[in-house]
Amino acid sequence: MVIKVFVATSSGSIAIRKKQQEVVGFLEANKIDFKELDIAGDEDNRRWMRENVPGEKKPQNGIPLPPQIFNEEQYCGDFDSFFSAKEENIIYSFLGLAPPPGSKVAKSPEEASSLPNGDVAGEAESAAEGTEKAQESGESEAQREGEEDAGEPPEPQEKEEEEATATEETAEVTEEGAEGEAEEEDADEGEEEPGDGGEDS
Repeated sequence: MVIKVFVATSSGSIAIRKKQQEVVGFLEANKIDFKELDIAGDEDNRRWMRENVPGEKKPQNGIPLPPQIFNEEQYCGDFDSFFSAKEENIIYSFLGLAPPPGSKVAKSPEEASSLPNGDVAGEAESAAEGTEKAQESGESEAQREGEEDAGEPPEPQEKEEEEATATEETAEVTEEGAEGEAEEEDADEGEEEPGDGGEDS
């Protein structure tokens, strides 16, 4: 399998020359075997490239510009798709090549989810369980505090509602007690409303 890069060596466009240099330079730096085919000096290369670029990949005028990349007869993409694949670290799959041994290649979602080292996964799970347990114990402490506070003098109404809610979640007996207290407190508030509220000091 040979990667073919179609270039125009005598292109007057600086942008095209830069794109061609970037593709060729990247392939050379990563020791990927490729063949550079000039479309400027070889009419056969130009015709072959234009015929083999898929219709949906051709620009509006129908003439694809270099660089165009193929793996043998299989179209890989133009500079934009090459650049995207390079940024996403999936250049070998873009080129249709098997990654070299020991290279860092983007793993597929299935490979990424199954960790090769079971210990690490276990540690992560146990850490998550520990966090959940800590949260649960924090909730139960809050509920106990709510039960203790229920016998104390009235505090701001929002806090009373929170405590009543926390108490309701525990046992039915405490639930009934909290509701009874809440009703009494509502009744007390109802009595305080007609006054001037001087008692709040």
